[in-house]
Amino acid sequence: MKSKLATAIMTIIMFLIICVFVLFGMIFWQELNKIETSVEPEDVKTIISENTNTIDKDIKTPKIIENPFDQIEDGNKQVREVDYSNVTVNKYFYNQLEEHSKTIYKAFESNKENMKTGTHRVELGNSFTSLLNQENGQEQLGKYYQSAIEAYTYDNPEVFYLSPNKMYLNIETTTKGSNVSYNVYINSGKEANYLIDEFSSKAQIDTAMNQIEQVRTKILQNSTNNTYENIKMVHDYLVQNIEYDTSISKENIYNVYGAMVGGEAVCEGYARSFKYLMDSLGISCTLVIGKGTNSEGKTENHAWNYVQVDGNWYAIDCTWDDPISTTGYVSESSKYRYFLKGSNDMIKDHTPSSQFTEGGKVFQYPPISSSNYQ
Repeated sequence: MKSKLATAIMTIIMFLIICVFVLFGMIFWQELNKIETSVEPEDVKTIISENTNTIDKDIKTPKIIENPFDQIEDGNKQVREVDYSNVTVNKYFYNQLEEHSKTIYKAFESNKENMKTGTHRVELGNSFTSLLNQENGQEQLGKYYQSAIEAYTYDNPEVFYLSPNKMYLNIETTTKGSNVSYNVYINSGKEANYLIDEFSSKAQIDTAMNQIEQVRTKILQNSTNNTYENIKMVHDYLVQNIEYDTSISKENIYNVYGAMVGGEAVCEGYARSFKYLMDSLGISCTLVIGKGTNSEGKTENHAWNYVQVDGNWYAIDCTWDDPISTTGYVSESSKYRYFLKGSNDMIKDHTPSSQFTEGGKVFQYPPISSSNYQ
């Protein structure tokens, strides 16, 4: 009897032990699956992400790729040494960049002519090996790249033909023993080229540039040594010869070609053309983006300029001085409502934004005079 009872007890104990092992086994299996599913997305993470949206489609700020690394490869590749230290740049937004961004900006400047092809590979070589060997180095380089291309396109309105959202920053990784180095370059990735849709070849761009320069020569042939008179001359020409495009659908309305040659533009086309002509005259000028509130109280995305006269900075809005963009008769004095204005007047309906793209670098505009130019 005791033997049967002991056997029954042992059977129950063994059954309980087996149940415990099965329970722990199930828990362990579930935890193992959790670990696997959390690791896998990191292993198969895509290198190219979707383009981020710009602040607005009217301003057309560069569409910078959120993670602009086209490919990362391991292998025995020769790392190139590229030096842009001999390239001299002294422009307003360039001067606010960090050194890594300045290197990329200089690369653009050095390759400006070749980039008209839309397929030229801009070499950066091993310039960023130290940075890329650091934790989050790729992310940091992406930010430097974004800042550089923003500054470059806002400092240089004559490079209207580039489409930054078609440009990719590539990294090639070379491993030799324990040493890792990186070769960096910019190209069009899987795009046919990195030109805006309206142009497809260097020949087309050269023709467009010749047309722009002919208009520039016509405008500036009457320039003098008087800064104020030169600013007024350019302002008056743009106001009288550009028609504000309300369709927001025509070609080149955001750039100097559409404004100066085509004669139609939106606010950015006016502002870029004004800066282009000020640069040609050697007058300090910046492009400004932000919000404008019109006479009806409607606030919308807008672009205008700051320009320097007699050591002080003032605001100019050629778009809102254009009588074509208003209804009815406009008096002569009304054509200068936004001509060389100080902050006391300008801030009433113009609010600048220091970020050209969402999440991008915060740039600084020159502080403008509180009072209007006298």
